[in-house]
Amino acid sequence: MCSPEEAALLQLEEVFSATLARISNRVLQPLLTAEPSDPQGRECLRLLQQLHGCAQQLWEVTERSLRALRERLRHPDAIGLESLLLLLEADHVLQVHMEYIESYTSCVVVQAFQKAAKQRSRYWRGQRKALRQLLWGVSPEGSMGTALVQALRQPLTHHVQKYALLLLSLRDTIGECHPARELVVRAATLFGDLHSFMKQALDQAEATQALWLTLSSRLRDALCTPARRLLQDSQDVPVTVTPLRAERALLFDDVLVLLQGHSVHTFDLKLVWVDPEQDGCAAHLLTPEEEFFFGSRSPQDLVVWRHMVTQAVCQALRGKKDFPVLGAGLVSCETPTCRSGAYTFLAEGRLCQATYEGEWCRGRPHGKGTLKWPDGQNHVGSFCQGLEHGFGICLVPQASEDKFDCYKCHWREGSMCGYGICEYGTDEVYKGYFQAGLRHGFGVLESTPQAPHPCKYTGHWERGQRSGYGIQEDGDRGERYIGMWQADQRHGPGLIVTQAGVCYQGTFQADKMVGPGTLLSEDDSLYEGTFTRDLTLLGKGKLTSYGFTLEGSFGSGAQRGLYTQGVLDMATLPPDPSSTCKRQLGLGAFPVESRWRGVYGPFWDFVRAGCPGDLQEALLGFHVQSLQELRESQEYLCCERTPLDDSVGRMEDILEEVAQHREPEALQQCLRKALSSSLHPLGKLLRTLMLTFQATYAGFGANKHLQGLALEEVKQHAQELWAAYRGLLQVALQRKGEAPEEEEDVETRTRQVHGLVLPLMLPSFYSELFTLYLLLHEREDSLYSQGIASLSLFPDTQLLEHLDVQKHLWPREDLTLTSNQRHSLVSATECLQKIITTVDPREKQEALERTYEEIEATVSQALGQEHKLPMDDLLPLLIYVVSRARIQHLGAEIHLTRDMMDPNHTGGRYDFLLTALESCYQHIQRDGRHASTAHLPGLQGALVARPPLDQA
Repeated sequence: MCSPEEAALLQLEEVFSATLARISNRVLQPLLTAEPSDPQGRECLRLLQQLHGCAQQLWEVTERSLRALRERLRHPDAIGLESLLLLLEADHVLQVHMEYIESYTSCVVVQAFQKAAKQRSRYWRGQRKALRQLLWGVSPEGSMGTALVQALRQPLTHHVQKYALLLLSLRDTIGECHPARELVVRAATLFGDLHSFMKQALDQAEATQALWLTLSSRLRDALCTPARRLLQDSQDVPVTVTPLRAERALLFDDVLVLLQGHSVHTFDLKLVWVDPEQDGCAAHLLTPEEEFFFGSRSPQDLVVWRHMVTQAVCQALRGKKDFPVLGAGLVSCETPTCRSGAYTFLAEGRLCQATYEGEWCRGRPHGKGTLKWPDGQNHVGSFCQGLEHGFGICLVPQASEDKFDCYKCHWREGSMCGYGICEYGTDEVYKGYFQAGLRHGFGVLESTPQAPHPCKYTGHWERGQRSGYGIQEDGDRGERYIGMWQADQRHGPGLIVTQAGVCYQGTFQADKMVGPGTLLSEDDSLYEGTFTRDLTLLGKGKLTSYGFTLEGSFGSGAQRGLYTQGVLDMATLPPDPSSTCKRQLGLGAFPVESRWRGVYGPFWDFVRAGCPGDLQEALLGFHVQSLQELRESQEYLCCERTPLDDSVGRMEDILEEVAQHREPEALQQCLRKALSSSLHPLGKLLRTLMLTFQATYAGFGANKHLQGLALEEVKQHAQELWAAYRGLLQVALQRKGEAPEEEEDVETRTRQVHGLVLPLMLPSFYSELFTLYLLLHEREDSLYSQGIASLSLFPDTQLLEHLDVQKHLWPREDLTLTSNQRHSLVSATECLQKIITTVDPREKQEALERTYEEIEATVSQALGQEHKLPMDDLLPLLIYVVSRARIQHLGAEIHLTRDMMDPNHTGGRYDFLLTALESCYQHIQRDGRHASTAHLPGLQGALVARPPLDQA
């Protein structure tokens, strides 16, 4: 059975539906017939059209509610109370009412009804009587515009008020256990709140309309918008503003306006902060470019302003009007400290006309954001207290079209600081470190090969200039400079290596060669004296070549070519190969310990800071997309970087792994994994060292006179990488609260460097390093190859006889080898060939050791008893194996293996075996030199009185 309240609701809906239909037909549609020509008139017409649409939606909802009520009253037993639209879709009904109220009040604010009625004033004067019969609130006196405002307001106000009362009565009528009680209670609350919302909205609209009438047309045009509502006026609640000395303060629902003479200061409420820590005498307000204080003689007035501004700011941040009234649902009485928003800076300075969009904190950009200037410059990244801080990408346009300088760097307090990658509009790229916005520390500046003057610098920088140790490759001149720099000029000891194979070592001052220097040509001629910039002989000097020396004064001219006045000595003995062919340059000129301090420095800064994950990128580097990809995608932060949280977590895992894997076998696996990973600090360090090594010794730098310099670096890098691992270990132990490991002694450190680090890191440098060894021993290896070709003409038995292998080591019955004996020698040959299948010096030494063991096994089998070979018997058999193994570049292999051998093995088994192999190599060279049969007295004499190898 239906309640009286339901019947009353039905009657209410019928009346309201009919009223809405009359409003639409008799008021709104005639208002829409006007055709205004001025902008304000067109805006009023747009608002009236919007109101007409909202009225239509409200009528449709009312009709749906009416149909539901009629069905309920006709079939009370079949259709429950909860099926009523007012209850079932209370939120939707509420939303439609609120949209109508918002649209209506917007028309009130800009006096849309008055302006539209004025255009057809004669028509509306004739309609006043008819409207009074159809609508409530139409006054017989006053303007028609005001009459229309009242006529549209009264039915809605009455309807909402009746709704709220009937729903409250229905709530009290039904029992506590009624299935629809919760819906009725909620609907009653919502429509009670709607009544409060409507009352506040109408009051604000009338106050705002009244304000516009008091302001000058200039101010009204600048401030008036249909959606803006006045919340507080300092003429109603007095307040003073300092230091701006504003004459009037107006608080709207979206902006705070301060009027000062003819000046208008407007502040977006989304970017206004009310400082909660002020006393009762003043309210401190912060904005992106201003900060000021509200004061008042009345503490109550100041409380009102502080409260209203806080509520208005919170409402603006939520993006919709508070319901039912301003400040409803506000949990805190403070404005949020951190928020997001957009602002264009107006004050003079570096940010003038720049627009920042992103996260803020207390009036300053703080967090992630984008800063854009009108000229196209923009910065995307992290900010701290108004300054760029953390990783960011900045695009700076150049004068030419579609040319940008792109800076992908870490920033500190507004300047580039730490690692960065910069791609310039000139097609140059810099990858390295910055300080105070300038290149500082290690870095690489490279132009494209297609540039007019291709150039690449790899080395140290100081305050934006090349300074310290560095390598520059000049594509135009076909030369590479290796040495010291100062103030962007070559200054101090340096080397020049040309594409033609010429090497120069001397001293530079202000980018010019000064004093005497040394010049080594590709044919190993040696010149010691002075030069021009083009390495032309000029001045006093001495030229030494094969068969003569020339000492005197040198010069050159366009017509005469190179000329000299001096003494020519044709009786001079050929120069010592060690002083020409194998002469090493740069040793001692650039101490290896300080050569690449700029690479190690950031790593140790990272370790000393405790290895924080959030600093890993800034100190150890990262990889990002190219400038072209960034411009095409406009996703400036979409780069191949590890997110900050991942970096912190990954660093924790790395240190945990370092602390757990300290046993020899586990440590080796841990180091192997670390050095092979581009995300591990040790792996990043190794890749940077590889870059410096390739920049120095690849291409032009592949010169035999630099082999000693390269060898120094590889050994130093191994020591530094081990020290770097130890640094990470100490941090890991410190984080776990464990005692740090004791300092290593020299012997232990040497064993770890050569046994653990060197084999793991050497593959990264092996290609360039081995090339230098090949070039250094090219002449000997050529003779060796000729000797191998000569010995390969001998059958096995003839070769053994030729090599003076003693007969008692041969089989007694005939001069042929048994299959087992032949197989054993083949195994020895295969063992020796394995030295070229690995880059690990230790594995090369072990392959040589297995070769010796296979030879000794062959001899023992021939004699029928175990036999330890003395060195004099071993060497001929070893020569046989070497000749059959046919290893290319054996000289380079021998010298590289010896140079990389653990110093603790000097004088031991491996040392003796390498000496024996080198003696064989030298003997085979003599065969190549003479291309005839040679015997071994000289060879055996080189190692006379050597005991068997197992006794060595």
